[in-house]
Amino acid sequence: IPTLDEITAAKTKVQYEQGRFHFAVAGVAGSGKSSLINAIRGLESRHEDAAKTGVVETTVTIGRYPDPNSDFPFVWYDVPGAGTLHQPDWLYFNAQGLFVFDCVVVLFDNRFTQTDIAILTNCRRFQIPTYIVRSKADVHIRNIMYENGYDSDFDEMPGRESQYSTARQKFIADTRENVKRNLKEAELPDQRVYMISNRTLLSIVKDRSLQFSYRIIDELDLIKDILDEACSPR
Repeated sequence: IPTLDEITAAKTKVQYEQGRFHFAVAGVAGSGKSSLINAIRGLESRHEDAAKTGVVETTVTIGRYPDPNSDFPFVWYDVPGAGTLHQPDWLYFNAQGLFVFDCVVVLFDNRFTQTDIAILTNCRRFQIPTYIVRSKADVHIRNIMYENGYDSDFDEMPGRESQYSTARQKFIADTRENVKRNLKEAELPDQRVYMISNRTLLSIVKDRSLQFSYRIIDELDLIKDILDEACSPR
């Protein structure tokens, strides 16, 4: 349990401000934390105020990103990825000062890991609201289509829509089952997992567009629930 001095130091480090709602996006290296923060703030990755993204882990210190929409007094934090040489799993929660945030988004890509479980367990101890989010839904669905024989050189090939629908349903079912099983094994309560594509999320936030509505899985629900969380009294 951190001391009052440690809590004060952690709040100073992240420039915690009364009257703002502070979201930490945490998880293993390479899960797409920077891309998620950019998408939910409605910014392309090349924007001058965007969080830095890359194939390898690019975040070595906590990045602080106020929401560009003045109607939302939110601050988003890009937390260095756990599981790297710089950030051992067992030090992750306390070393990053995750105990001072108002909400923690636990983001994963391929597998829901023990690191994610550790973050959720500690958040539960500190009564910090959490959201479990799986990123890159579009990539995973496409990969399942490839495994089922889809050829991307022929986007108009017969049965494409049916293959996409089948792959989408499998991705959703497998993700829910994986998270449910891991939470049960860790003796944590069942919790919803949000499956998103950053490209779809960016289109919704930036362009206010549902042009690719067939691609939407949980992007709209994630936005709504995060807004509700930030507006609810604590």
